[in-house]
Amino acid sequence: MLEGIVVVTGQGLPVSPGERAFDIVTIDRDRLQSNASQRLESVLADVAGLQQFRRSDSRTANPTSQGITLRGIGGNASSRALLILDGVPQADPFGGWVAFPAYATGRLGQVRVTRGGGSGYFGPGALAGTVELASATPDQLAPLEASAFYGSRNSVEAQGSAALVRGGGFATLSAAYARGDGFVPTVAGSRGPVDGPAPYEQASGALRTVVTVGPSTELQANVSAFTDQRTRGTAFTANRSDGADTSVRLVRRGRWGWSALAYLQTRAFASSFASVNAARTTVNQSLNQYNTPATGIGARLEVQPPVGGTVDLRLGADIRDVSGKTQELFTFVNAMPTRRREAGGSTRTHGLFADGSVALGPLTLAGAARIDWWRIDGGYLNERPIAGGGALTDRRFGDRDGSEFTGRIGAAWRPVDAVTVRAAGYQGWRLPTLNELYRPFRVGNDVTAANATLAPERLTGIEGGVTLTPFAGASLAATVFHNRLDDAIANVTLSSTSTGASRVRRNLDAIRSTGVEIDARYTLGAFDALASWSHVDARVGASGAAMALDGLRPAQTPRDALSGTLSWRRRSAALSATVRHVARQFDNDQNSRSLAPATTLDGFAALPLAQGLTVEMRAENVFDERVEAGISGASIVERATPRTLWVGVRAKIG
Repeated sequence: MLEGIVVVTGQGLPVSPGERAFDIVTIDRDRLQSNASQRLESVLADVAGLQQFRRSDSRTANPTSQGITLRGIGGNASSRALLILDGVPQADPFGGWVAFPAYATGRLGQVRVTRGGGSGYFGPGALAGTVELASATPDQLAPLEASAFYGSRNSVEAQGSAALVRGGGFATLSAAYARGDGFVPTVAGSRGPVDGPAPYEQASGALRTVVTVGPSTELQANVSAFTDQRTRGTAFTANRSDGADTSVRLVRRGRWGWSALAYLQTRAFASSFASVNAARTTVNQSLNQYNTPATGIGARLEVQPPVGGTVDLRLGADIRDVSGKTQELFTFVNAMPTRRREAGGSTRTHGLFADGSVALGPLTLAGAARIDWWRIDGGYLNERPIAGGGALTDRRFGDRDGSEFTGRIGAAWRPVDAVTVRAAGYQGWRLPTLNELYRPFRVGNDVTAANATLAPERLTGIEGGVTLTPFAGASLAATVFHNRLDDAIANVTLSSTSTGASRVRRNLDAIRSTGVEIDARYTLGAFDALASWSHVDARVGASGAAMALDGLRPAQTPRDALSGTLSWRRRSAALSATVRHVARQFDNDQNSRSLAPATTLDGFAALPLAQGLTVEMRAENVFDERVEAGISGASIVERATPRTLWVGVRAKIG
């Protein structure tokens, strides 16, 4: 940094040089802005192998199914990849899922995906990898920007932002809104009179300020909120999510770099569940989860001492405390609930970490280590008759605590400018969520029980790869990996009939995942081509009561996932087409119900009309491919987004 010149960035400390030893994919702002759905989860599908628990997006999926993971280690709706925004963990404090409608793509500047666990630099939970979201900076935003779209099924989307820049800092204000009448999630062959469309309505807003408070030091303050309402296609299946976040981060750059972060998350979730008869002619309310409040609070301190030369070192500590409970009405008789349930508790993790790298000519070595202390306490389950009387269930679960040591090492060797050879090994861990520990749930006629004795998940993995950059604008990265997830938390089937299934959450012995990932990019003038392929052989290791699962594939884990995009851009004009393929995957742990493979085509076009004004057209699933998202115990098939067409305008002023 030049003496006397202050550069306000709104970002954290610089990326460690040791990152080159790991498998990292970056999604830039242009791609965020030019995807057909304008939804973050769709953009993340550019990184093959990064998936949600189900194929549906945040217009029709149950929010509790939208956990994210990588590398085929499966999931049960809680995220096995760590999602952060401007350094702040984003998973729901109670359930670990992701509230995707909270992240309007217009307010994001970049996404970095690190495949592979052990990046505990940002805190625990990065079993399969880390997804870093960065807010857009003033150089990426116009002073005023707005867009409005109309789409299939009477759908409306709008986003807007304003950026105020001064010499000592900047402020950005953004908002987004979306609604639609929705499509019918149940496929035609499975529908009955009770099945209908699944409408949605979602809104979010964010205010961000960054100001200089001293030499080479800036203060970053964020406030955001969202609301999300969806209906799942039958009566008694409405759900609602609300949340508000705030964070403050002080960042100092220079000889002694440091960052201090504090944040608060609040969440509320409500959902109703239905029971449908075999002929799908009648539907009755089976559960009313009328309130699930949760809070996450945390802090992080990171120091970058001046060790000098080609050595980079980061030292720090973090703490995260979450608490929440579910409040439910159940056992409906004559359309009225007869019982009330309340269950919840709290968890805490606090840890110390060190992350460093050293460059020795063409060789870069990287290493990180962290130790975490965790505690689960205050767990309880209370069920009682609404009419009064003694408790039917009144349990207090024992408090537990422990510690975990994790880390990663890596090396990158660049024998010539066009070739980088990589190798890494890593460990990661994840504490069970409050949802997994204490909340039973129901999807259709399928019931899953919680388990307050679940142990933390622990992952060990290795990877090796090569990155080729034969000439300007071209890159090809290939990585081979093997992961073992011990004590994997899964929904294990106890019994199954033609009308429904009974499951319980349990720790499996392990999930083993071996695979290869290939990412390629080629840019020639205004043309850009992207491709990503993930091939995974994942198997469950199980014994005891779960022995029937031994050797099977984890639920919702496809063997192959591919994504390819061809685009052209010149100033404000743009065209792009994206092809995605996901292979067959099993809907359940017993591998008895499979979801068919699906190949979809998306399109995007932008045509400038005047200075700062463009008309945009978007097409999702152009050929209306049937994308199966789930199969209930009664063999009822649910689909993801059918063909959806959009037209709208985007305006930029200044």
